Amino acid sequence: MKFRPLHDRVVLRRIDAEAKSSGGIIIPDTAQKKPQQGEVLAVGPGARNEAGALVPVDAKAGDIVLFGQWSGTEVKIEGEDLIIMKESDLMGIVDKPAAAARA
Repeated sequence: MKFRPLHDRVVLRRIDAEAKSSGGIIIPDTAQKKPQQGEVLAVGPGARNEAGALVPVDAKAGDIVLFGQWSGTEVKIEGEDLIIMKESDLMGIVDKPAAAARA
Protein backbone atom coordinates (compact mmCIF):
# COMPACT_ATOMS: atom_id res chain seq x y z
CA MET A 1 0.00 0.00 0.00
CA LYS A 2 1.35 3.43 -0.90
CA PHE A 3 -0.46 5.33 1.85
CA ARG A 4 0.97 6.37 5.21
CA PRO A 5 -1.45 7.73 7.83
CA LEU A 6 -0.44 10.76 9.88
CA HIS A 7 -0.38 11.26 13.65
CA ASP A 8 -2.52 8.73 15.58
CA ARG A 9 -4.61 7.53 12.64
CA VAL A 10 -4.93 3.91 11.53
CA VAL A 11 -5.97 2.40 8.18
CA LEU A 12 -7.96 -0.81 8.31
CA ARG A 13 -9.93 -3.23 6.18
CA ARG A 14 -13.29 -4.49 7.42
CA ILE A 15 -13.49 -8.21 8.07
CA ASP A 16 -16.72 -9.46 6.50
CA ALA A 17 -19.36 -10.83 8.84
CA GLU A 18 -20.82 -14.31 8.40
CA ALA A 19 -23.59 -14.28 5.76
CA LYS A 20 -25.57 -17.02 7.55
CA SER A 21 -27.38 -16.90 10.85
CA SER A 22 -26.71 -19.52 13.53
CA GLY A 23 -29.85 -21.34 12.31
CA GLY A 24 -28.49 -21.57 8.75
CA ILE A 25 -30.60 -18.79 7.22
CA ILE A 26 -28.71 -16.79 4.58
CA ILE A 27 -28.87 -13.06 5.30
CA PRO A 28 -29.05 -10.80 2.21
CA ASP A 29 -26.47 -7.99 1.85
CA THR A 30 -29.10 -5.29 2.31
CA ALA A 31 -30.11 -6.64 5.74
CA GLN A 32 -26.60 -7.15 7.10
CA LYS A 33 -24.99 -4.74 9.51
CA LYS A 34 -21.57 -3.36 8.67
CA PRO A 35 -18.87 -5.46 10.33
CA GLN A 36 -17.29 -3.85 13.39
CA GLN A 37 -14.11 -5.84 13.18
CA GLY A 38 -11.15 -5.10 10.94
CA GLU A 39 -7.50 -5.77 10.17
CA VAL A 40 -5.03 -2.92 10.66
CA LEU A 41 -3.07 -2.27 7.46
CA ALA A 42 -1.03 0.81 8.47
CA VAL A 43 -0.59 3.10 11.48
CA GLY A 44 0.74 6.61 11.90
CA PRO A 45 3.74 7.42 14.10
CA GLY A 46 1.55 8.65 16.99
CA ALA A 47 0.27 11.88 18.48
CA ARG A 48 2.13 14.42 20.58
CA ASN A 49 1.17 15.02 24.22
CA GLU A 50 1.15 18.40 26.02
CA ALA A 51 4.90 18.16 26.68
CA GLY A 52 5.59 17.61 22.97
CA ALA A 53 6.68 14.00 23.37
CA LEU A 54 5.55 11.50 20.73
CA VAL A 55 3.06 8.93 22.09
CA PRO A 56 3.17 5.89 19.76
CA VAL A 57 0.01 4.09 18.59
CA ASP A 58 -0.73 0.81 20.45
CA ALA A 59 -2.13 -0.99 17.38
CA LYS A 60 0.21 -2.28 14.68
CA ALA A 61 -0.19 -3.61 11.16
CA GLY A 62 -1.74 -7.08 11.17
CA ASP A 63 -3.75 -6.60 14.40
CA ILE A 64 -7.45 -7.49 14.42
CA VAL A 65 -9.40 -4.68 16.12
CA LEU A 66 -12.95 -3.83 17.15
CA PHE A 67 -14.44 -0.40 16.42
CA GLY A 68 -17.77 1.42 16.53
CA GLN A 69 -20.27 0.90 13.72
CA TRP A 70 -20.12 4.55 12.58
CA SER A 71 -16.43 5.17 13.37
CA GLY A 72 -13.91 6.44 10.86
CA THR A 73 -14.06 7.64 7.29
CA GLU A 74 -14.54 5.22 4.42
CA VAL A 75 -12.09 5.75 1.54
CA LYS A 76 -11.04 3.89 -1.60
CA ILE A 77 -7.27 3.42 -1.95
CA GLU A 78 -5.86 1.50 -4.92
CA GLY A 79 -9.37 0.17 -5.68
CA GLU A 80 -9.92 -1.24 -2.18
CA ASP A 81 -12.53 0.01 0.31
CA LEU A 82 -10.72 0.95 3.54
CA ILE A 83 -11.42 2.93 6.71
CA ILE A 84 -9.25 5.63 8.26
CA MET A 85 -9.87 6.45 11.93
CA LYS A 86 -8.15 7.84 14.99
CA GLU A 87 -6.71 5.37 17.47
CA SER A 88 -9.19 6.62 20.08
CA ASP A 89 -12.05 5.22 17.92
CA LEU A 90 -10.68 1.69 18.35
CA MET A 91 -12.32 -0.26 21.18
CA GLY A 92 -9.66 -2.92 21.49
CA ILE A 93 -7.35 -5.43 19.88
CA VAL A 94 -8.54 -9.04 19.51
CA ASP A 95 -6.03 -11.46 21.03
CA LYS A 96 -5.37 -14.00 18.26
CA PRO A 97 -4.18 -16.94 20.44
CA ALA A 98 -7.20 -16.65 22.76
CA ALA A 99 -9.62 -16.53 19.79
CA ALA A 100 -7.97 -19.59 18.21
CA ALA A 101 -8.16 -21.54 21.48
CA ARG A 102 -11.97 -21.12 21.62
CA ALA A 103 -12.49 -22.29 18.02
